[in-house]
Amino acid sequence: MSYHMNPRVPPISDELLTAYRQISTSTLGHLTESGYLHGIRPLLPDVQMVGNVVTVKLCPPDGGVLREALLLSQPGDVLVVDASEEEDRACWGELRALAACVKGLAGVVIAGAVTDSRALRQLELPVFCKGISAITTRTLGTAGAVNVPVTVAGVAVHPGDVAMGDDDGVFILSPSAARDWLAKALDKEHADAERRDALRRRLPGAF
Repeated sequence: MSYHMNPRVPPISDELLTAYRQISTSTLGHLTESGYLHGIRPLLPDVQMVGNVVTVKLCPPDGGVLREALLLSQPGDVLVVDASEEEDRACWGELRALAACVKGLAGVVIAGAVTDSRALRQLELPVFCKGISAITTRTLGTAGAVNVPVTVAGVAVHPGDVAMGDDDGVFILSPSAARDWLAKALDKEHADAERRDALRRRLPGAF
């Protein structure tokens, strides 16, 4: 095989990741557009994902490098897959999703298509993608890479970045950006919660 493999980059602190689980992507989107993955949508509703990025560079039709990425990944990681703008040939399906669940991954972001969509929706693994297809990649062992810089939806993504996603999409933050935005994002979450509660108390029939 000619897959290029780099070591896993250790994640930022658990405290920072935990803090970002209190923040929605729409809150961050009120503060910045940088790092938002345009065109990447959640496959299922009521989803939340925060984790350490492991990048994958595909060279379709070869999707076999995803197996190596799954072996390298650790619990809490998020696979971010650059599918080389291939949107008709799915690289992710039920079996890989089950393997990701066994590994305890926090989620998967595919800049391309997925397959087995009904089965994927029955799993609890957050999956974000561009579309759905019955046509798939193959395991050819010809080309691909893990933990290299990639570009997804026009955003530069590096191993060790932070991926956060929910019903409104996905943001990728560098460790420094995650630290820089944290206080402002938490402040906005708290301010919005207070305004929300005040408005709800004014609803007809509210107690």
